[in-house]
Amino acid sequence: MAAQVGDKIPSVDIKTMGPEGGPVGINTGDALGSGKVVLFAVPGAFTPGCSKVHLPGFVTRANELTAKGVDTIACVSVNDAWVMQAWAETQGVGDSIVMLADGSGDFTAAMGLAMDGSAFGLGSRSQRYAAVIENGVITHLDVEAPGQMSVSTCDAVLDRV
Repeated sequence: MAAQVGDKIPSVDIKTMGPEGGPVGINTGDALGSGKVVLFAVPGAFTPGCSKVHLPGFVTRANELTAKGVDTIACVSVNDAWVMQAWAETQGVGDSIVMLADGSGDFTAAMGLAMDGSAFGLGSRSQRYAAVIENGVITHLDVEAPGQMSVSTCDAVLDRV
């Protein structure tokens, strides 16, 4: 069953790139469970829609989200930490967005938002979505229809925080 508004964010161990240049464990309950958080999920780093529209929108407008009281902006994808770090570097993410690597798809499965991207050579991936989380509880969750990118963009999220 997919996560819903009112649910607590799942607590799953995933990875992020550490300051020493290697992957470090991070628990989603800890990373996303305090303050006001905007979490957006993409099917894959370096894929066209994710690289041309989705992530860049959050990068360029991160200051608008923080001005509205958002403490953390996080991006999650079923990719490894090295891929997420390389993608962050090519997109100029800096410190504005926490890049979360859900390499095995455990968090995505816990959210109930996995999709089968095998037809595109992707295997199991995350559906595209955006969530607003306040103190660990999902207050808004917008999941895109297949092939769409409208309700999970930064523009759409700015209207919800």
